[in-house]
Amino acid sequence: MPASEGQSSPSDLPGSDRPGTPAARQLPGHIAAALAGAGGSADSAGQPWAGRSLAGEDARIHNFEDDDGTADAGYLAAVAALRKGAGGEADVVAALATARVFIPIVAQLAEEAETGHGLHADKQADMALVTLRAADGRTALPAFTSAAALAAWHPEARPVAVYAARAALSAVAEGAELVVLDPGADLTFVVRRPAVWALAKQQEWIPSYLDPELAAGMGRGAQAFPAVRSIELKPGGGVQALAADGSLVPGGGAGPELQVVLYLEDGLDAPAVQALVAGLQGEWSRNVLFGERVDSLEIKLRRASH
Repeated sequence: MPASEGQSSPSDLPGSDRPGTPAARQLPGHIAAALAGAGGSADSAGQPWAGRSLAGEDARIHNFEDDDGTADAGYLAAVAALRKGAGGEADVVAALATARVFIPIVAQLAEEAETGHGLHADKQADMALVTLRAADGRTALPAFTSAAALAAWHPEARPVAVYAARAALSAVAEGAELVVLDPGADLTFVVRRPAVWALAKQQEWIPSYLDPELAAGMGRGAQAFPAVRSIELKPGGGVQALAADGSLVPGGGAGPELQVVLYLEDGLDAPAVQALVAGLQGEWSRNVLFGERVDSLEIKLRRASH
């Protein structure tokens, strides 16, 4: 997904208790929770993260027992099935529900202290979640299925190992509508807002284009417009993802995930069609189910068959 690297507002690391240093400052709750679930500022053996590499035994920087930092087997199997056409996006998201991922945080200098002779020293460091800006302007949280993938993308980032559901909670707290899995890797999988919310709430996610309850609700909304004979929900043009080798994967894309096909009666001119589509979109936007389960859509017009 075309995106530029950005950062959220920095969060503060606790300061030192030594005299002459700033008082301790608290981490925001969502980062504190993630760190608490990942061994705090040190790994499960009490070794600090500072200066750690992501190679060999140093990959074991979290308290997930027997975790060597490689990608979750269930997630890899779901992605392999997706690429073969034997599975869908929902299977990948379902695999994430129990998978460990890494979210990157980076150190930032909050203050500098004057040491004399024109020299400066770090006075206090802050931590910030790394975020991305999607092509449509929305904020996205990058997450990585393996420590190696994160290191290849941002060598200076500190990995926080969390369950994907907790990463989804962090995304919601940061105002991010997307979670981008393994940016820069062979396959980048985008988890859209409805799936992010489902992960955060630990609920099953059904893609909008396969959701019968959503289809029924949108159909009822269309009944207020007699010129609409029927509607059909299909996967949108943005569902497919482009792998590094140029192949198309039937899921994980960043574009519109829902295509709504409107079958219209004959005789409508362009202004009438525009007014109809605007009215439908307004009707759907007032539907709570639509707001929760649709991330983005595209509309196709067809002539109703007689």
